[in-house]
Amino acid sequence: MIRVPLWELFAGELRRLRTEAGLTQEALAERVSYSASLVAAVEQCRRAPRAEFTERCDEVLHGGGLLIRIRDALVQEALMPWFREWVGIEQEATALRSFEPLVVPGLLQTEEYVRALHEGASPLVGEALEQQVAARVARQAVLDRPAPPQFVAVLDHSVLSRPVGGSKVMREQLAHLVEVGRRPRVHLHLVPETVGAYPGLNGAFVLATPADGDDVGYLDNQLHGSIVERTVDINSLRQTWESVRAEAMPHGATLAAISEAAKRWS
Repeated sequence: MIRVPLWELFAGELRRLRTEAGLTQEALAERVSYSASLVAAVEQCRRAPRAEFTERCDEVLHGGGLLIRIRDALVQEALMPWFREWVGIEQEATALRSFEPLVVPGLLQTEEYVRALHEGASPLVGEALEQQVAARVARQAVLDRPAPPQFVAVLDHSVLSRPVGGSKVMREQLAHLVEVGRRPRVHLHLVPETVGAYPGLNGAFVLATPADGDDVGYLDNQLHGSIVERTVDINSLRQTWESVRAEAMPHGATLAAISEAAKRWS
C-alpha cells in the first residue's frame, strides 16, 4: 500500500472540502479571517496548518472534525520518536519548571522564532522543517487549557540579546514573553548578566510534576533528549533548579527587564 504523507492528506482534504463548498481560496480566506496566500500555501504544502486556522476551516467547510483529526495526527507524527513520551508527560503535568541558558523555552517561543531556530541550527528543510515548527507550536496549547499547569521558567540574560531571526522576530518574541508572563500560572525569572558561572550553565533541563507520583526530568542534547526518572538524578536536578532559581530576578523585575530588552530590538 502506498502511504500518503499526512501533510499531503490534509492539503488534499482541505482542497476537496473547499471545492465541494463552492469556495475559491480567496472566499475561504475571507470567511476564516486569514489571507488567501496562506490558504494557497497550506494547500500546496508550503506551510503547515496552525491549530486556529484548522479549526476555522473545519467549521466553515463543515468538515465534522476531519481536518482537526488529520492535523493532530500530523503533529504527533512530526515529533521525534524519543520526544513523544516527554510530550505526553508535559501535557499531563500539574507543574513544569524549565531552565534555558541559550534560547527561549519551547513552550514560550513564537512561530517565527521556532522557524528561525530550525533554519539556523537544524538540517531539516521544506516540509520536514515546517512540520517541526507546527509540532512545537502545537505543544504550547498546554498553557492555554482551562486548568493549565503552573509553569515556572528561568532563562539566562543572554537569551534576550541573541539575534535569533533578526530584530523583528526578537522584538515580537520578547513581547510574547511579557504577554504570556502576565498569566496567573506563568512565572518568568531572569538570571542577570552580572552573574558569573553558576550551575545552570551545564545545560537546559525541565522538571515535570505529575498529578500523582514523583517528578520526571528531561535533558536535551545535540542528538536526542533523555527522560530522567532515577531518584538520585531527580534530586540532583532539583538541587540545580534551586541554585539557578536563587540567582534569578523576581518575576516582576524580569518582565520589566524583558520589556526594556524588546525596545532595544526596535
